[in-house]
Amino acid sequence: MRKDEKHECICNEGKSMERRNNLEITAEILQIAEKGAKKTHIVYGANLNHKYLEHYLTKLEEQELITRNVEPGNKIKTTKKGLLFTQQYKTLTQFINL
Repeated sequence: MRKDEKHECICNEGKSMERRNNLEITAEILQIAEKGAKKTHIVYGANLNHKYLEHYLTKLEEQELITRNVEPGNKIKTTKKGLLFTQQYKTLTQFINL
């Protein structure tokens, strides 16, 4: 993602920031990393600290939803399985009107 691009959060659309659950945070991380992102970009984009981000990245990598260091610059990238999760999450939230 270029600096001049903004990602559109698929969670909490139209809502003020409130406490997010694990699914919302996971979906946001996966969305930010779709085109490859550094940890710092994800920290700021998902509004997490490095400790929590590392916890989520470990879990997401174990579940094969992301890959790390696949591009120069130590970037994290969402896998095809992660993209499917993101699409299904968005469909579900639209269906239940969150």
